[in-house]
Amino acid sequence: MGVEGIGGLFFRARDPAALAAWYRAQLNIGAGCNADATGPVDEWAWMTMGGPLVFAPFPADSDYFAADKGFMINLRVSGIDALIAALRAAGIEVETRVEWDAPETGRFARLHDPEGNPIELWQPPA
Repeated sequence: MGVEGIGGLFFRARDPAALAAWYRAQLNIGAGCNADATGPVDEWAWMTMGGPLVFAPFPADSDYFAADKGFMINLRVSGIDALIAALRAAGIEVETRVEWDAPETGRFARLHDPEGNPIELWQPPA
């Protein structure tokens, strides 16, 4: 008995329907999405694939993400280069830096959703 994982991420939005549609279209996440595309679709849940999840409070004065934001969403991805290319093709600014990537931690990219919420894409090492 005990906690087995994160069951949801809830945050406020000025236009929840539009923001949910953006996440679905651009990142394939949200209600009705299935990460491996082989299982059943649940109208309420995003069916994710198992893997590591980092749960880490940051210092209040951290500069890892914008000071005016209380959180940053980190999404574990595969095929980060193709995802970055698709996001850029959709007109979404994606930032990458060589110093963010390391063999022991993986590769990273950052972007913001239409309401300015920070998103970090993380491809763990193979």
